[in-house]
Amino acid sequence: MSAGATGVGSLPGGDAREAAKTATGSFEDFPYLPELPARGPGADMIGRSTGLLVDMFAHVEPSGWRISDRPGRDTRRARSWLGEDLDALEEFTQGYTGRLKVQAVGPWTLAAALELHGGEAMLQDAGACRDLAGSLAEGLREHLADVRKRIPGADVVLQLDEPSLTAVLLGRVRSASGYRTYRAVDRQVVEGALRDLFAVHDGEVIVHSCAPEVPFGLLRRAGATGVSFDFSLLTEREDDAIGEAVEGGTKLFAGVVPGTDGPLSDPGGSVMGVRKLWRRLGLAPGTLAESVVVTPSCGLAGASPAYARAAQAHCARAARSLADNPE
Repeated sequence: MSAGATGVGSLPGGDAREAAKTATGSFEDFPYLPELPARGPGADMIGRSTGLLVDMFAHVEPSGWRISDRPGRDTRRARSWLGEDLDALEEFTQGYTGRLKVQAVGPWTLAAALELHGGEAMLQDAGACRDLAGSLAEGLREHLADVRKRIPGADVVLQLDEPSLTAVLLGRVRSASGYRTYRAVDRQVVEGALRDLFAVHDGEVIVHSCAPEVPFGLLRRAGATGVSFDFSLLTEREDDAIGEAVEGGTKLFAGVVPGTDGPLSDPGGSVMGVRKLWRRLGLAPGTLAESVVVTPSCGLAGASPAYARAAQAHCARAARSLADNPE
């Protein structure tokens, strides 16, 4: 069995067709829906996901995205760009069968980023967080149905981006003034909201965070089938949680290829750390290919177009190396 490889989400530039061609050409067995934040507000990760919300809207303020009473230009732009991206992906996946990944921002990172009318984050209001999670769940249900209709042979994988999740759990999200932080959200509340959201999709659900201290245990208990992370930020303190996750069937989407321009090592060297982790955990080398998907460390929006293409091709070669030489 070949180890898989896929992208994280974002790519440089603003050409939807070129991005779809790159995402499907680089990962023939596991393409994804690209995001192009360089196009501006509404194409960024927060704005793109506010466009998915049902009966909840947002607009851009100088400080960031803020909840609105009605849809405006920014909402329309976000929805238009998503439609353009889906049209392009549909064009390049005619007759495709297999795994296909789509991404959206998770409820806790959205709650930390979206402002209420007064300028503070939704995170400070438990009721607003519940409403946001419910609106996102409805929007994702509609989005996933649209993707399946457009690409009927796809086995859709849902990725929820939660880079602020650890900060939410540890009370590190700063208030609007910057002089204080919001109170940490109870872990059971966080886990419950994620579990409810995961339930909108009957396929694989993975959670991505390129921040340190990813809560592997909490995500596994909430029902995530995979966790996507920056491999370079792992510490041995997380070994037990990772070992339990793997033994429980959770896939590791290991971000081993840098997301910004720089020299690329040989493919085998890129996954050397993954092999060392397996030995440290005492896991059978033969399980590597079925447990690990190779990805860039984070999105590639900050990379040059040439490097983004090279990094994705490198991920595919590194996955083959991992499968061919697990020891």
